[in-house]
Amino acid sequence: MHELAITESILRIALEAAKENQAKKVLEIRIRIGAYSGVVPQYIQEYFNIVSQGSIAEKARLSIETIPARVECAACGEITEVQRFRIKCGACGSTDVKLLSGREYYVDSLEVE
Repeated sequence: MHELAITESILRIALEAAKENQAKKVLEIRIRIGAYSGVVPQYIQEYFNIVSQGSIAEKARLSIETIPARVECAACGEITEVQRFRIKCGACGSTDVKLLSGREYYVDSLEVE
């Protein structure tokens, strides 16, 4: 359940940014999660509802966007998006690929008042 630790980090980042900007309330937290990050967005939302209680982010809306997995093919050089369990070049079908994106997760932005 690494999502709990990730969610606690998301809350900490949001609260620190809100404090730096003298915000009284966090309205929205925009998060980007890679398709291959291993992070389950539903768990992030559920844990956030718990860990944010009593903070200025308690009623904040989480907006979670999935970052697609993209690979670069060593055989043909194309960069294509891949499906979750089909890691191969979308152009030529080669499995000799390098993952370029899809593992990351981060807080993209906040809306505060």
